[in-house]
Amino acid sequence: MIRAVAFDIGKVLLDFDYGILVRKMVLRSRLDEPALEQLLDQSPLLAKYESGQMNCDEFFLAVRQETGYKGTQEEFAALFENIFTPIKEVIAMHEQISASGLPTYTLSNTNPMAVRHIQHTYPFWTRFTGHVLSHEHGSLKPENEIYEALEMVADCDVSEIAYLDDRAENVAVGKSRGWQVIHFEGPAQARTAFGELGLPV
Repeated sequence: MIRAVAFDIGKVLLDFDYGILVRKMVLRSRLDEPALEQLLDQSPLLAKYESGQMNCDEFFLAVRQETGYKGTQEEFAALFENIFTPIKEVIAMHEQISASGLPTYTLSNTNPMAVRHIQHTYPFWTRFTGHVLSHEHGSLKPENEIYEALEMVADCDVSEIAYLDDRAENVAVGKSRGWQVIHFEGPAQARTAFGELGLPV
């Protein structure tokens, strides 16, 4: 029996596209689009921010130094936050599961700017029982520490945790810990998999 359900955020509850940010930033930066995208999506800079090694001020100053961005921190934050699109079918499934009384949690590599935006924009945030976020725990998936944090707050047998994530390496760690894992490939597939676990979707 499932007693807790964990959802990744990016590409599961919310799609995101750093290209939206890059296309606006490039107008006020010295880097071209490919270099900006690499810096914001693939460089160690974002990993440091999402693992809590940098705060918002430090992250912005580092981005400004690397890119020559001419806007203010508030302007950058507005651009940085505007990269999300809701995946409505998964949000609806979460609402059904939450309404049934089952505890639900986010388990996500994310950062304070994104979380602030999501909290203020999407009602699903407050329906979760709790949130296990990389920048608050100093650990990024697929590191074991963030999974241990989820297990502590879920407070049930590991075999009673269901977990939905789009990245194979993140799902693999959950599986190795004994969780009931679903490698997210789309809403219809997720609904079928949740149903097979006996969840009310």
